[in-house]
Amino acid sequence: MYFLNCIYKNSENLAVLSKDKDKVVFIKDILNKDFKDMNDFIENFTEDIKNKIYISLKNENEKFVDIREITVLSPIPKPRRSLFCLGKNYFEHMKELSKEEIKRESIENPIYFLKMASETIGTNENIIYNKSVTNELDYEVELAVIIGKTGKNIKKEDVKNYIFGYTVANDVTARDLQSKHKQWAVGKSLDTFCPIGPYIVYKDEISYPPKLNICSKVNDEIRQESNTSEMMFDIDYIISDLSKGITLRPGDIILTGTPKGVGKGFNPPRYLKDSDVVECYVENIGTIINKIHEEN
Repeated sequence: MYFLNCIYKNSENLAVLSKDKDKVVFIKDILNKDFKDMNDFIENFTEDIKNKIYISLKNENEKFVDIREITVLSPIPKPRRSLFCLGKNYFEHMKELSKEEIKRESIENPIYFLKMASETIGTNENIIYNKSVTNELDYEVELAVIIGKTGKNIKKEDVKNYIFGYTVANDVTARDLQSKHKQWAVGKSLDTFCPIGPYIVYKDEISYPPKLNICSKVNDEIRQESNTSEMMFDIDYIISDLSKGITLRPGDIILTGTPKGVGKGFNPPRYLKDSDVVECYVENIGTIINKIHEEN
C-alpha cells in the first residue's frame, strides 16, 4: 500500500494508490471515516483497517480517481515534532567529508541530530533560499522511516513491529551555517529544507531489512548512487538505540543518512543554485523532485 496526501477539487485528502499506480482511492471513502491528517491515520491504523484497504484495492467498483486529477502533497506536511536524523551513516560519505584518513572499524557510535521541520514540502514544491542567509546549499537523498506505534527501549528483534512504513527525504543543508554554528540544527532547519514523499509505502510492501537502491540527480546528472544496505548502522540498530530513554511515537520520522556524492564532497564543491532541479529516488518508494528558488 502506497499512502499519500493530496489535493482533489480544492480539498485535502488522504488516499491510497491503486495497484497499477495510475489511480487513487480516498481513505475516507473506504472506511467511511475521516482522519485529521496522516499522523492521525498512522496513530489509529489497525489490522482491520489494513484488511479493508486491501479488499478495497481489489474492488473494481471502488471510487477510484485518476492520479492526473490530484496534486500530491507531502505525506506528513506538519510533523508533530522534529525529525530524528543520522549524520555520516554511509562510510563513503564520511570519507568524502573527512580531512583525515578514517577506518570503518573505528566508527563505534552513530551521529544523531534533530532537524526542525514544522512544515515539510512535497514533490514539485520549491526549495527556497536567500543568499543573505546561505551560499552553500546542498542536497542529501535519504531513506526515511515512519514510526507506527509508541515504543521505548525497543529490542532489535522487535523493531519492525514499530515501523509503519518508508518514504523518500532530501535532507537539504546550508553547509556554511552548519560550519559557522559548529552544530547542525540551524543549517538543516531553514524553511522548505525538508522535502519528503511522494508516498509512504507500508512496511509489508518492502522486504526487511530494506536493501534499496538510492540515488540523487541534479539537473538530470547523477550525483549520489548507492544502496541502503551500505548503511553503517542499520534500521534495527537505529530505532533500538534511539528508543533507549526516548519514547518514539506514531508519525515520528527518522532520516537514516545519505551516501557519498553530496555537493560539498566535490573539489571544488558543487552547491545548488537558483533554478537547479533536484531529484531524490529510493527504489520501490518513488521520486521527489524539487526546484531551487532564490528568494530576493
